[in-house]
Amino acid sequence: MDDLTRLAADPAAWAALATLIAMEVVLGVDNLVFIAILANRVEASRRPLARMLGLSLALVFRLVLLAFAAEIVHLKDPLLTVLGHPFSARDFLLLAGGLFLVWKATGEIHERVDPDAEEDHASAPRLGLVAAMAQIVMIDVVFSVDSIITAVGMTSDFPIMVIAVVVAVILMMVAAGPLGDFVHRNPTVLMLALSFLLMIGMTLIADGFGFHIERGYIYAAMFFSALVETLNTLARRKQRTAR
Repeated sequence: MDDLTRLAADPAAWAALATLIAMEVVLGVDNLVFIAILANRVEASRRPLARMLGLSLALVFRLVLLAFAAEIVHLKDPLLTVLGHPFSARDFLLLAGGLFLVWKATGEIHERVDPDAEEDHASAPRLGLVAAMAQIVMIDVVFSVDSIITAVGMTSDFPIMVIAVVVAVILMMVAAGPLGDFVHRNPTVLMLALSFLLMIGMTLIADGFGFHIERGYIYAAMFFSALVETLNTLARRKQRTAR
């Protein structure tokens, strides 16, 4: 309690909290896009449940990992050297998560552009709630580890890290429904989101091999692509209105 009172009276602590919340929200965009796409493969009546469960799992993972923050940092310690390049546990997690995202995004794109696939077959839900949760858990582990390592690097105050993580996940829960519904209603936006997942997957693979790509470049590309798609959507809507 004394620690919370001390932090509440410290302007630097509030600045650190605001910065960390913003960082956690930005890092959570990848996870949010994945959950929005995956939840849309679940039966329509259970999609809100899939989104909430997915983000609740993300919150649980982050809080559990925060409790072991000191040990999580050591995931960056080398475990194995292959052809002169050291690999850590974090590297293996990033490689596994990246390969999974590439496989998932490629499969989803293939199903939507395959000319032989029947229209109703392509649009029908193909995932049960348990299967969706299993896939969300797999990718949550990757994003949670990276998120906690970032949080530990930004502040050493445990209460600030917990509050930042909780607030960031709550904001993601609020945005998950509208984002998922918007993606479901707009097939071109869905393809754009899948391309984002493909790009994020390749970024994770590169990071796992030691080629770090600043997330700012990735998010700038995503923002620009989303802006172009928004302009295209407005143009199509204007043409339909004119007809």
